[in-house]
Amino acid sequence: RNKGISDENVLNAINTVPRHVFLDSSFLNFAYQDKAFPIGSGQTISQPYTVAFQSSLLEIKKNMKVLEIGTGSGYQACVLAAMGAKVFSIERQRKLYTKTKAFLAEFPYRIKMFLGDGNKGLPTFGPFDRIIITAAAPEIPQALIDQLAIGGMMVIPLCENDDHQTMLRLTKQEDGSMKRETYGDFRFVPMLKNLGDD
Repeated sequence: RNKGISDENVLNAINTVPRHVFLDSSFLNFAYQDKAFPIGSGQTISQPYTVAFQSSLLEIKKNMKVLEIGTGSGYQACVLAAMGAKVFSIERQRKLYTKTKAFLAEFPYRIKMFLGDGNKGLPTFGPFDRIIITAAAPEIPQALIDQLAIGGMMVIPLCENDDHQTMLRLTKQEDGSMKRETYGDFRFVPMLKNLGDD
């Protein structure tokens, strides 16, 4: 709230989802600091502000179908689900996928997890009202644009250079074109194409 997040639905979800349970025990004392932490397989759990910022850009309404690219620890997926979304989430790292899927089964949220390449999305389950990408994307995948409903929004940190990414919100117009809005610089781990077993 102090950093400018005003969407009460987002703030309530952040307050509801216990972040410490998503972290390795060695980070428990730091779980509620506004920092990113490693979660294994070269991935991180985003800082709470980034999760709240991306979530607020999505303007989630109850029962919206949301596609998340990069499940990671499952924290962002749980925040979206706590906001009332039906979450479909893709993770490419097999170890992380297995661990997080078992972990999320303990929560009462509507989250469907898939192992796969996030660049390809989930065409069988589309179209989606919202799409969120939680890794640095070198480009905007056409497959994801195709799976976005008319009037739907995609939030994506797009690589503008090696040092940082620009947060974009893309809204799909009636004619299929994408309205583009920019929301400043962020840092994410890179979005990868091939499936990983590490």
